[in-house]
Amino acid sequence: MRLILLDPSSPKRFHFDPLALCRPIFELRVGMTTLAQKCVDKLHPAGVACFVPPYLADAYREQTDWPVNDTGVLAGDDLLIVNARVNAAHFDLPPTGPSQAAFDADGDCLYARIAEGDIARLENDSIDGFLASAKKTLPTAPAEVATWNYTWDLVLENSECLLADFAAAGRQGVEGNVEQPSVIRGNDREVYVAPGAVVHPMVVIDAENGPVYIDRGAQIHPFTRIEGPCYIGEGSILLGAKCRQGNSLGANCRVGGEIEASILQGYANKYHDGFLGHAYLGEWVNLGAMTTNSDLKNDYSNVSVVLDGRKPIDTGSRKVGSLIGDHTKTAIGTLLKTGAYVGAMGVIAGTGRPLPKFIPDFAWFTDGTVTEGFGKGRQYEAAKIVMRRRGRQWTAAQEAMWDEIYRITAPARHDAIQRARRDR
Repeated sequence: MRLILLDPSSPKRFHFDPLALCRPIFELRVGMTTLAQKCVDKLHPAGVACFVPPYLADAYREQTDWPVNDTGVLAGDDLLIVNARVNAAHFDLPPTGPSQAAFDADGDCLYARIAEGDIARLENDSIDGFLASAKKTLPTAPAEVATWNYTWDLVLENSECLLADFAAAGRQGVEGNVEQPSVIRGNDREVYVAPGAVVHPMVVIDAENGPVYIDRGAQIHPFTRIEGPCYIGEGSILLGAKCRQGNSLGANCRVGGEIEASILQGYANKYHDGFLGHAYLGEWVNLGAMTTNSDLKNDYSNVSVVLDGRKPIDTGSRKVGSLIGDHTKTAIGTLLKTGAYVGAMGVIAGTGRPLPKFIPDFAWFTDGTVTEGFGKGRQYEAAKIVMRRRGRQWTAAQEAMWDEIYRITAPARHDAIQRARRDR
């Protein structure tokens, strides 16, 4: 069986902005792994391919060995097509069996299981045509499939996923180096320190309320306290951090200050003091010293998030922090409101008071107002420098992708700039 991961250009895709602007939804993290890895681990396919929005394809090909947007994968084997929004933990369809498909109320394919013998009946000139003919030809199953619907769903379920992922990994004990004096509280079988990881002296690992997984090459500096459930990704460094429950830190992050129930995609810097709670940060984000977000309103009512710059969406939760897109930088003392949307490729300067709840992508927020700043070219130059410092390269495919993101996000940015001008 070949697994096809599907991230269509549907209206629901923007529910995962700004994090999914520059990556497939299935590359978002929750728990210890990505949504894609959870599907692979659950289904054990013989091979994996994927379909993503066209503007992402070339840049994503540089990051994966899977075939990307190649219609040739739609033949020659039983297929299981799974939408990126499907929650793999609750997806219990047998990977092989009679052909069937499920579509949501908006017509998006949630999954399609297609026996090899039925593939010839379907159009295969494009993935859209393939799925449209599947909808017409194959038996339709009820769309009773658990899905992720917004980015904050991942944040709110992160602790639960950490528990499940640690159990599934089946690792425990110290294979790296834990220097003394350090303390492991709670059940030491709920702690794993991978080979190459170093825990410096004067560190507390508290597994009383959940497991702690410290991956290869991570460095935990003195006076750090890590509370489980928690995942520290490969090569990440914690510098005297208060790492409270429910955090997932991707590879090569730098974290200090206080952080709680948050997801860092990877390559993010929160070196300094300041609080980050119930937040999701993209890659190459840098939070200046004392950058702090609120994740709880004073009246304890549900948090709303504005994804499009206009209409607030009720998250159904009292605890939601910030969504911060890739390559965004905040200055010292930046204060972010509960449920703040901070777009990708942004430059954010603090004002001494909480910033607006919505700051569009490619915006410069300076002197208390939204502007185009010095434009996207300056941001690209900064991205090249930052990535080079971590051994990564800015490519022509990435630049073309970001150019298209700039175009896609232009209406919301234009509206925000016009509002700012009127307010002035």
